[in-house]
Amino acid sequence: MPLSYEIANHRISPDAPPFIIAEMSGNHNGDLKRALDIVDMVAESGAQAVKLQTYTADTITIDSNKPQFTISGDHPLWGGKNLYQLYTEAHTPWEWHEAIFERARSRGLIAFSSPFDHTAVDLLESLGAPLYKIASLEIGDLALLRRVAQTGKPVILSDGAATLTDIDTAVKTIRAEGNDQIVVLACTSSYPAAPSESNLRTIPVLRDAFGIQVGLSDHTMGIGAAIAAVALGATVVEKHVTLSRADGGVDSDFSLEPNELQALVSESRTAWEALGSPVIQHTTGESESLRLRRSLYVVKPVRAGETVTSENVRSIRPAGGLEPSYLDTVMGRTFRADADAGTPLTWDIV
Repeated sequence: MPLSYEIANHRISPDAPPFIIAEMSGNHNGDLKRALDIVDMVAESGAQAVKLQTYTADTITIDSNKPQFTISGDHPLWGGKNLYQLYTEAHTPWEWHEAIFERARSRGLIAFSSPFDHTAVDLLESLGAPLYKIASLEIGDLALLRRVAQTGKPVILSDGAATLTDIDTAVKTIRAEGNDQIVVLACTSSYPAAPSESNLRTIPVLRDAFGIQVGLSDHTMGIGAAIAAVALGATVVEKHVTLSRADGGVDSDFSLEPNELQALVSESRTAWEALGSPVIQHTTGESESLRLRRSLYVVKPVRAGETVTSENVRSIRPAGGLEPSYLDTVMGRTFRADADAGTPLTWDIV
């Protein structure tokens, strides 16, 4: 079984409820107060963690209008923007990080981030980040993976737009630094993502192929895909969140509002609890139903010596008599004793 990871007061494990990560991204809309309000909302939802993205436009790209630096015009959210413009709008100022981390911790949340270069890791280390997330499109940045792995802290890795070879190389790179605390998140790197492209059946495949914990970084609308992922073995679920989609924001269109995040926390736990074990047997809660199962009963008063017939013995509820499977066996036999209607049929009287 993959390793379990203890982080603050939480455990990431198949034996623990799903670890729910609320991704703030750029939905603070450039307002620190809104960012702190999002933290408070996440805390009230029951989620375990709030996540940032730590970059500036200059650490992630360059300011260029060449076609390769411009998002395709038909993109539903960011079409026509160049990367520098998008990341300038979406980034979380580095000077906000300390206040956000402090607010999160004061509310019992784990605060962490996705770093996009070495300087971002340095900042997050100075803030005591307890784990790290590698974004999908950075899976091939092996120098960044090595730097994060060297912190000795758990690494959550999204696999959006990655091949199996990409994932294998990334996992091996992290392990080569002596760090085996890895969670790979199945991810469809489109915004928003279509449920039909989620391919959740890859979750157990990844778990078994690499001997790691797995989860879902979900960009679909709603919580249906996330709940399904838990049923397939996801121990971590990451969703973007916002105070209100109507307020706009770079990721707001596919982000959960407060009531939806609460539903995700509640229903993912329900899905996890419902998994149970692969053993077919009755449960403690079924004791009353077991008492009411069908069995063979005397349904008319009979006297010793009379013949068992379909008129005086039937399969009815509740339990207490012989199993219904014995009905053909007892037919035509004789009663050993008198019996009233409602008497369980047992071998003592027939």
